Amino acid sequence: MKRSQNTNILLPLVAALPIWLLACGGSFPPPTERLADAQAAERSAREVGANRVPEAQLSLKLSQEQIALAQKAMEDKDNERADALLIRAKVDAEVAIALAREEGAKSDHQEAVDDSAAQAATNEGQGAVN
Repeated sequence: MKRSQNTNILLPLVAALPIWLLACGGSFPPPTERLADAQAAERSAREVGANRVPEAQLSLKLSQEQIALAQKAMEDKDNERADALLIRAKVDAEVAIALAREEGAKSDHQEAVDDSAAQAATNEGQGAVN
């Protein structure tokens, strides 16, 4: 009989535990540091010229949109959603940075190849032997 009474007392307490946890401190803090990181990455992407590189433009735009959505989520006190959006925003900005830098490296490479070919033609015109 004693075991049955203990179960009757514990069952409502166990059922109420998740509600109590949500009401008492289960809140997610505003991801202000993550917001600053995502904004800095997005700004860096623009500074390296991601908005001028077609391959990087989509990632940059996604980053900007996710930052805006995260700010709205933070205003609505949906900090977990904001946090997830900001993680994605930072990654998209970093992808835009990488794509913009890759394009710059390709451009630099082509310029070096062209300069080398021009120098070889100049040398040949002056009678230099390869």
